[in-house]
Amino acid sequence: MKFKLSSFECAISALAIVVSMAQSPAARPNILWIVIDDMGCEMSCYGEELIETPNIDRLAREGVRFTNAFLTSPVCSTARSSMITGMYQTTIGAHNHLSGRGERKIQLTNGVEPIPVLFQKAGYFTSNGDYPKKTEGLGKNDYNFEWDASMYEAPYYRGRKEDQPFFAQLQLWGGKNRHRPPWDKGEAEDLLGSVVDPSEVVLPPYYPRDQLILEDWAQYLDTVRYTDKLVGQILDQLEEEGIRDDTIVVLFADNGISHARGKQFVYDEGIRTPLIISGPGIARGQVRGDLIEHIDLAATSLALAEEAVPLWMQGDDIFASDYRSKEAVFAARDRCGETVDMTRSVRTTKYKYIRNFFPGRPHLQPTNYKDTKPILIRLRELHEKGKLNTLQENLLFSPDRPIEELYDIVSDPYETINLAGRPEHEGQLVSMRQRLVDWMKDTHDPGPESDEIYAIEMEYQIERNKRNPEGYAAIKRNVELYQRWMTEKPYVPLLEE
Repeated sequence: MKFKLSSFECAISALAIVVSMAQSPAARPNILWIVIDDMGCEMSCYGEELIETPNIDRLAREGVRFTNAFLTSPVCSTARSSMITGMYQTTIGAHNHLSGRGERKIQLTNGVEPIPVLFQKAGYFTSNGDYPKKTEGLGKNDYNFEWDASMYEAPYYRGRKEDQPFFAQLQLWGGKNRHRPPWDKGEAEDLLGSVVDPSEVVLPPYYPRDQLILEDWAQYLDTVRYTDKLVGQILDQLEEEGIRDDTIVVLFADNGISHARGKQFVYDEGIRTPLIISGPGIARGQVRGDLIEHIDLAATSLALAEEAVPLWMQGDDIFASDYRSKEAVFAARDRCGETVDMTRSVRTTKYKYIRNFFPGRPHLQPTNYKDTKPILIRLRELHEKGKLNTLQENLLFSPDRPIEELYDIVSDPYETINLAGRPEHEGQLVSMRQRLVDWMKDTHDPGPESDEIYAIEMEYQIERNKRNPEGYAAIKRNVELYQRWMTEKPYVPLLEE
């Protein structure tokens, strides 16, 4: 991709691939998912003050903005596996990141089908493409289970029949644009007109105001601005085609910002993402604060298309007349790449409870994917030099983790004060713990990955990095470390197990 001033012409040309000539209104609405990589709620309609996102704000004004929407997993492949089925990734066995890619395969069972298959059966045209276009093939999918590529008929929906409704996905790079053109080429100002001043960035308290960390977060905010431009182009083209009034747009992200306490972790920085739904039949300018799980999007999309929601689906139609707001939402983090972990969380509008099943291991466990990022390298340097404050040291570099964490989300939104163990919060701790136990039982949580399956999965992880000598060596070292830790720093089960 090129991002000079003339790039808008390129972007519009790319968008022409996405959309077709204006057609007469479909009897049933089109459903368009705009799926953003690595992006949280740092948008002006969600309260971010340093930047403006006028196009996403416009989408929110035209529809419903959800302020408490949460992923059931904080990393792309597991989150996408669940969002496309409407099922918890732990229930369908797709809960370990980048699993099922090598010799061992994961099959969907008990009648579970990805929703593009259900839309096809209902007569919808299905598509999944990158935006702006980067490749000739399908856009990002990243599912951990076996699936047939024919469930997507094309990258973009222009090939549909006249008056045929579509279920389409557009995949935006979002926060993954950091450290890529135009930011690493000095051309971001040409694209955006200005860039965020790092000195004005407001960081969570557990990140130091180091220049590199500030510059990285400023870049991230600029990727939010760029994402907003792309959203504006998509909405404008729908208007130009005359199909905006026939299309329900669903905008959300697959995990939060990729950072030391964001992506891959069940803190709000990793699992809270934007969710905006706009289109025919959707209230305009509404803000909903009830708890939503991203597995609800499958059921909701089917219902908006006037299709029955399968009984096996765990997500809910959040616009149903008999919909009852959730009392709590749940999330799970398991192995990410070569990094062994098992963390579960339950969150209400007031409290967050986290259970660490490998408490003897540090928060920032070795992982080649994250350890190569400049921000993680810098954080480790500051840690070694003793330049982090007590809060940052305790939350990021403690050699182990508490078995239980309990946070008052209202008074402590950054989740920095662990209330577990305090007598005055014992009742709340017991209640939240029981909620988690019940959920794990009800959804058939499979527990930790066995040593044998880990060894099989790591054959794939090692093989896919053979062309990168440094990554190959690092992953092999990490795998050996985790195999040793299986004895030295073992899994700690729930008492109820």
